[in-house]
Amino acid sequence: MDARVPELRQLAGFVELVRQGSFTRAAEALHLTQSALSKQIAQLEERLGRSLLERGAGRLRLTDAGEVVLRRGEAMQQLGRELLAELDDLDRLVTGELRLGLPLFGADAVFTALIIEFLARYPGVRVHLEEGGSKSIEQALHIGALELGAALTPSNPELDYLPFCNEPLDVLMPAGHPRAGAGSVALVELADTPFLLYEQSFTLNDRLQHACRQAGFTPQEGGRSGQADFLATLVVAGQGVVLLPRIVARGLERPGLVRLTLREPQMTWDVAFIWRRGAYLSRAARAWLALAKEMATPDRPLAA
Repeated sequence: MDARVPELRQLAGFVELVRQGSFTRAAEALHLTQSALSKQIAQLEERLGRSLLERGAGRLRLTDAGEVVLRRGEAMQQLGRELLAELDDLDRLVTGELRLGLPLFGADAVFTALIIEFLARYPGVRVHLEEGGSKSIEQALHIGALELGAALTPSNPELDYLPFCNEPLDVLMPAGHPRAGAGSVALVELADTPFLLYEQSFTLNDRLQHACRQAGFTPQEGGRSGQADFLATLVVAGQGVVLLPRIVARGLERPGLVRLTLREPQMTWDVAFIWRRGAYLSRAARAWLALAKEMATPDRPLAA
């Protein structure tokens, strides 16, 4: 074997150092002395024949070689976790845990029935839920923090997916808006109205901005939030209009706010369960996907 191949403990020490941002915190997390960790990193650099850290940079900064080693080190740790999960699955029924990412809005309306049915069928599985936008869920899958996630259908070739639902986007606008009584509206008719956008991790932002450009205008931004209730409150306050999945928008109707069909273009919230292509999926994850396939409605909206 090539003598330059690093030891797993050295890679683990380097990854933890970058994750913690300091030798002191990383040493504590690894239950090592700071000098032992420093020696481990020095041995790794010597073995590779490369400097991985920029010395004297104040805060911890990686060299180009350090970026490569970090990426590969994280991937090797993920392979280790998958190895253990696969071995554990040889000896048990569907038990263990499932780390699942869900959207910041729509989870209660869209996924509650699925979660209840899954836990009824597989009481031995602990489901750990994390909320986020599609971009943050994809990133969490990439580093192995999540096993499955619900997000907009991805274009990333590194991800596989199972279509789950496909909801039209409706427009929520203040009751006093000039087009509030129209029943439906085209996107171009809102060119002079501020749009309320979603937080940065939402892929839906990119889709909305692209649709506006296709309609010939750049949307004015009236605010941002990842919380649908707060976005509706901002609409009532006159901050702008917002596009939301029909099943979410329908539950937010209140005095001072109206819901309109988006006539043109027809935009949808196409949600799929996604996972890293080629990753080992635990029995719990495979059971979740099988049930999701049973309950999926990718060809029709959940909300009438």
